[in-house]
Amino acid sequence: MRAALADRLAREPDLEVHHAPWRGASRRASALRPHLCVADLDCEENYGMPPLGDLHTGGPGRALLVLATSGRPGLLRRAAEANALGFVDKAGPVEQLLTGIRRVAEGQRYVDESLGFGLLQAARNPLTRRELSVLSLAADGASVAEIARSLHLSNGTVRNYMAAITRKTGARNRVDAIRISQGAGWL
Repeated sequence: MRAALADRLAREPDLEVHHAPWRGASRRASALRPHLCVADLDCEENYGMPPLGDLHTGGPGRALLVLATSGRPGLLRRAAEANALGFVDKAGPVEQLLTGIRRVAEGQRYVDESLGFGLLQAARNPLTRRELSVLSLAADGASVAEIARSLHLSNGTVRNYMAAITRKTGARNRVDAIRISQGAGWL
């Protein structure tokens, strides 16, 4: 899919296009120093949240545009926190992506209207960064004791965080909290 999209974009006379899988994207971006990086937030190969910070240095002339879906507001929020300038619905026509690329390349913000509500919902993540750290380790299968050791907390504190996470997400248990958080894109 990435190669097909890159081939389509490369047909535009004003664009020079390179592509790479997530595992090699940061090295490729460092070597090529592109003006703009386009990243798919729902990429199957990214194993969680893509390394957006590696693609966007925040320096002048280097911008980030993300392809996303409105059903994962947490991913939209994390992309916004990584200073993404553009948000394009990956289910939309390629013309929308081209418009987004050109606007972001000019230093303008571009938000596909279908993602606007998702960005508003993204602000509703009820979990703190520490709670997300605890839940992320739990999602990887770590026990309470392993999470405590990893984050330099007591077992009781980890259990308190898990109780707060369960309450805040409206989950029935730890597994349900992980499922809800992953579905929302918070993890």
